[in-house]
Amino acid sequence: MKKIGVVLSGSGARDGSEIHEATLTLLFLDKAGVEVEYMAPDIEQYELINHLTGQKVEKQKRNVLEESARIVHGKIKDISHVKPSELDGIIFPGGLGVTKNLCNYIVEGINCKVNQEVEKIIRKMHQENKPLGFICLAPLVAAKVLGEYHPQLTIGNKEVLSENIEKMGGKHIVCEAGEIVVDEKNKIVTTPTYMMGKNISQIAEGIEKLVNKVLKLI
Repeated sequence: MKKIGVVLSGSGARDGSEIHEATLTLLFLDKAGVEVEYMAPDIEQYELINHLTGQKVEKQKRNVLEESARIVHGKIKDISHVKPSELDGIIFPGGLGVTKNLCNYIVEGINCKVNQEVEKIIRKMHQENKPLGFICLAPLVAAKVLGEYHPQLTIGNKEVLSENIEKMGGKHIVCEAGEIVVDEKNKIVTTPTYMMGKNISQIAEGIEKLVNKVLKLI
């Protein structure tokens, strides 16, 4: 049975994983009959946002691994305990947690640093010629870690983000929410989801295509 890793960055679009994207990823992997290894870094969350008001919650801290566990009923590992050799592929749902918890792009932009364990697993999977999927904002991490290989990526049509993808070494391609960009050489699949889409049905199309392509690239 194929085994796919899914890397989460918290729970909630404004400070963690985008829950629709995370859930749809898990749904389509389950429908494909593959085993899933859920993981997240065991670190303090960059910030906590009230998703009702959009305001930052002061004087309260949360843990990325613990928050991510909410999405997968607690069946999740510290990413540092996951062996890339046991995975056939890996997928990163989006959400602002990607830019706040998996790296510090939200503060440093193209000069950001990626979490050490996140970078390690991406590089190892790439070195072993295993497919990687990046959803929504997650291609920023792909560009930062694998920029030297000039991966083809999509992140929607926001000029500043596409420009930063290219400044970090990637080649940006605009596509719709229900579509994917496939870099066959680097075995990287990306889809813009809510960077382009207006509803969950549109992003579901893109995520289903991404999941199926990642599995075909194994």
